[in-house]
Amino acid sequence: MVKRKRVLVKFSGEALAGNTGFGIDNSVVKFIAQEIKELVKNDIEVGIVIGGGNIIRGVSAAKDGIIKRTSGDHMGMLSTVINSIAMREALEHTGVCVRVQSAIKMEAICETFIMGRAQRHLEKGRVVIFAAGTGNPFFTTDTAATLRAIEINSDMIIKATKVDGVYDKDPEKFEDANLLNTLSYKEAMEDNIKVMDDTSIALAQDNNLPIIVCNMFKKGNLLSIIQGDENAVYSIVK
Repeated sequence: MVKRKRVLVKFSGEALAGNTGFGIDNSVVKFIAQEIKELVKNDIEVGIVIGGGNIIRGVSAAKDGIIKRTSGDHMGMLSTVINSIAMREALEHTGVCVRVQSAIKMEAICETFIMGRAQRHLEKGRVVIFAAGTGNPFFTTDTAATLRAIEINSDMIIKATKVDGVYDKDPEKFEDANLLNTLSYKEAMEDNIKVMDDTSIALAQDNNLPIIVCNMFKKGNLLSIIQGDENAVYSIVK
């Protein structure tokens, strides 16, 4: 019997804002929901972590000292819950069964994160959206995504972005930027390479978790990558 693939998809809150830069663009949420649905239809078990930068970032909220960093980070965690609920609604609208699990207890809105329960949801074909980061201040949603991927025994973590992968320089600023197909964990932590924060990469390295970086706005791209399409474009950190 072939083992079903299990992946965790991480994307930023800014992605949900589309071109507006703030809030939630329903057309973007709808597109992402359709892409995730295709994974489910192909027997891929999917976990999701969404950032909250389209609403508020903890670091930014605390930058002038009026709001404490811990409070700012808690505000950021709540932003991820808002995004997770929006994504749940979009996925359910397409017919996908979804559960939101929060690292912070809020039973009136969603489940509390329990590792075993999350794994059972995935085994039953439900998408699980992990909200509120790690539940602790000073940790990014990148780190939360890597942690949850490890806890659910994910085969890989997919960092879904708006570019094709990891470049040696910013492709939006430099026409001669080169796509890096394969990187080591050490290379991914170099200053000029921005894959994820160093804590999340180190955690992935310690657990031999591959990190895929790809363009989430190319229709069918996520499915092609997971199914091993040789023509798929992405970068892998391993």
